[in-house]
Amino acid sequence: MGTSDDPQSTATRLVTTGRRGAWPVVSPPVWRGSTHLYENTAALAEGPRHNADGRFFYGRRGATTQWALADALTELEPGAFGTMLYPSGVAAIAATLLTVLKPGDVLVMSDSAYDPSRALGRGMLKEWGIETRFFPPTDLAACEAAICERTRALFLEAPGSLTLEMQDVPALVALARARGLVSIIDNTWAGPLGFQPLKHGVDITVMSLTKHVGGHSDVLMGSAAAGEEWYGRLRRRAQDLGQVVSPDDAALMLRGLRTLKVRLDQQTASALEIARWLEARPEVARVLYPCLPGAPGHELWARDFTGGCGLFLVILKGGDAAARARFVDALTLFGIGYSFGGFESLAIPIDPPRFRAVTPWPPADMDPADSFALRLAIGLEDAGDLVADLDRGFAAMRAG
Repeated sequence: MGTSDDPQSTATRLVTTGRRGAWPVVSPPVWRGSTHLYENTAALAEGPRHNADGRFFYGRRGATTQWALADALTELEPGAFGTMLYPSGVAAIAATLLTVLKPGDVLVMSDSAYDPSRALGRGMLKEWGIETRFFPPTDLAACEAAICERTRALFLEAPGSLTLEMQDVPALVALARARGLVSIIDNTWAGPLGFQPLKHGVDITVMSLTKHVGGHSDVLMGSAAAGEEWYGRLRRRAQDLGQVVSPDDAALMLRGLRTLKVRLDQQTASALEIARWLEARPEVARVLYPCLPGAPGHELWARDFTGGCGLFLVILKGGDAAARARFVDALTLFGIGYSFGGFESLAIPIDPPRFRAVTPWPPADMDPADSFALRLAIGLEDAGDLVADLDRGFAAMRAG
């Protein structure tokens, strides 16, 4: 375990990491197996005394294919001792929260968090006697006010994958550390190539690998990476819960990981081009995309982040739900579906008030009439073709 001091660039490490010297192949093999056999009873008795990747025990603790992926992801997270794998991003979030929290605790969560994270706070955690308090994502004072003597953890997401607010992660983490809280971040939007949370003081970083790492919309998985203490706790809790990923899925994730940088670079470049075009459209009130100069949160993104992705929000000027529906239904290159980070572009209508607990929508500096939003996930299609498709959407919107 532990991160490498190898000075190689990220692009090179994405290609080479996660390979053990004993494997003379380009891609680690898919090792399927539930039962590991021991040479004798002495070896059988020795097995339970060890609990680490690289030592066979039982399939629920993984084998070479899963270990290769975990090793590769750990190499990309400066400060990580290890990475746990889960069957989905939501499974990673849930298992992390169940590792950190116990009945009677309070969780303080950003109001821009992914909807399933919010649902965990208002549903399962509440049923188990854990209170979740939301705070406006950009309001440090409100975050501090939400903390009480029972607060155990702070859950961040920067930017939020629904409403794209940036957060001052170092300031929020410093606040959490001063109050003795565990800090957790959902880093799915940027991933470790665009933001390295542990390096900025976060205790545990969670990702939906389904998105960018998988990259092909054909596999579900999540991860949580941390330093030695929290990694050990995450590992024990995951084993208590029986959390394991299949070797076939791990192999698909390793395949996606190798091309992660070139895909992210292309998607981010295309997203910037399209966001600039949208910003100039008369039908658009605002484009919420931290990578875009002048957009809300751009300064924080430029200060702390080294990359982005293709996901952003478009606020339509006036209009109504029917006009927005005509826009989306007219698109031919954008699929209508949840998720992002795959090779294909996606578009969905989104109503932010449904996903707010304490933060008004629209923001105070926007016209209240400009409340209808579209979430766009830019894929690997030609940016010019995507612009032409969006132009068709605007034409259909006006035609109604």
